[in-house]
Amino acid sequence: MTSKEKLEIARQLARLGVDIIEAGFPIASPDDLEAVKLIAQEVGNNVDEDGYVPVICGLSRCNKRDIDAAWEAVKYALRPRIHTFIATSEIHMVHKLKKSPDEVVKIATEMVAHARSLGCQDIEFSPEDAGRSDLEFLYRILGEVIKVGATTLNIPDTVGYNLPSEFGALIGKLKANVPGADNVIFSTHCQNDLGLATANTLAGAYAGARQVEVTINGIGERAGNASLEEVVMAMRCRGQQLLGGLYTGLNTKHIAVASRMVSDFTGMVVQPHKAIVGANAFAHESGIHQDGMLKNKATYEILSPDDIGLIRTDDSGIVLGKLSGRHALKTRLVQLGYELDGRELDDVFKRFKAVAEKKKNLSDEDLEVLISDEVFQPEALWALSDLQVVCGTMGLSTATVKLVGLDGVQYVGSAMGTGPVDAAYKAVDTTVKAPVMLLEYGMNAVTEGIDAIAHTRVVIRSHDPLTVTHAQTGSQVARSFSGTGASEDVVVSSVRAYVNALNKMLTFRAPRKEAKQQTTPVNDFDVGMYNPCMLDNLINVKTKTS
Repeated sequence: MTSKEKLEIARQLARLGVDIIEAGFPIASPDDLEAVKLIAQEVGNNVDEDGYVPVICGLSRCNKRDIDAAWEAVKYALRPRIHTFIATSEIHMVHKLKKSPDEVVKIATEMVAHARSLGCQDIEFSPEDAGRSDLEFLYRILGEVIKVGATTLNIPDTVGYNLPSEFGALIGKLKANVPGADNVIFSTHCQNDLGLATANTLAGAYAGARQVEVTINGIGERAGNASLEEVVMAMRCRGQQLLGGLYTGLNTKHIAVASRMVSDFTGMVVQPHKAIVGANAFAHESGIHQDGMLKNKATYEILSPDDIGLIRTDDSGIVLGKLSGRHALKTRLVQLGYELDGRELDDVFKRFKAVAEKKKNLSDEDLEVLISDEVFQPEALWALSDLQVVCGTMGLSTATVKLVGLDGVQYVGSAMGTGPVDAAYKAVDTTVKAPVMLLEYGMNAVTEGIDAIAHTRVVIRSHDPLTVTHAQTGSQVARSFSGTGASEDVVVSSVRAYVNALNKMLTFRAPRKEAKQQTTPVNDFDVGMYNPCMLDNLINVKTKTS
């Protein structure tokens, strides 16, 4: 994601009311560091009328460079936190770290002490792969990091190996046997390799963890992480009855918007049958189910779509079309959870009127995709002005594309291709001159009907790859960039998505070049469990007992 997108996500997480926003892995790249710093400065200082302001956390491996970068990023927040980690399982220590248990304890304690010496009073420590680590060794290393200043102990099931009973028992044993456990918060971090991340997280919270690390839509390394929406709504639905009164203070009505934003920004599409936020989560097609729903919604819905902010009906009878005004549009957007004013509202209203001229009525889904296409986009180094294509069976497809640069000057490019989209993309390339490889291309209709808006998603990678530090291996890995676009015309939608992806790549490249000379090799033991793609959305939610 771009810095702008990360900031928008952080603002949405603050609206949700999460306790801690783990905003990124600052050492991964200069752009990641600046994004976390921006979040710390803006979201981390925005105290609401109830006194709420989230903790802003930066992730770091157990080495000074990482910790210094994390502190440089988060120190501007009112409530800054550093989260540092090192592997503790035998398989990781022997084959990956090539360190003895004594060496690992020494590194962990020295680095937690270093973080404390910088002035950070809130330090989270993770023993990576705790789910497969020796219990006695966990008691030892966790006790030692508490002595030097750790305030939160995060217990990861890094490879999604544990079963719920096993993971719950692990949390219980650690709370009972780690020296100084009464003075710290225990946390869970569960991967979803066996589809048990949510179940393990709930088991850990029931066993005494009072912080749970989760992600919007469950995104993350490999099969993903525990899903915020699943964990939070499970507590809301069954916490009082079966989880000892566990609950969270989240404003769940902001979940649906957060899910949509993360999906659009990362390019990670939410599967239709995904619990809570999937397109089919509150759909009832079976005749038996429909009959029950008509008689009593509780027959087949244990949660209401309103609980997560999915409002699909308008009691006032407003139908949005070409005659609708700005006030009606803004009212409907507020009902859907989007608070837009000023230029953002102007841009959406302009697109709304243009689409409404061609489509009689606009659905809520149409409005959301227009918001995504107008508001939640990267900085426009290039903007699509006009497009014309000629295609069919009579000859080669040709395209002429007019782009507007930052200088306000219009540039025209033409090209031929195997089809209209291929020709249009090649025409864009003649102007932008940033050689890329198209990795993924996908399109879907937002609603039913021949006049549906097309929503396109693309993923690109530069031929001269931009790289970031991968936390798991310490190596430099090529970074890809996603883009989305929407239009009633499928080719226009495709070009919008392509230009947006290019804008992401180009805005990321500039700060990378400026700070390239600041990067240095990492140490042999600088390895961990996360990757930057997941970290941008990693959030923590403290649980409480009634």
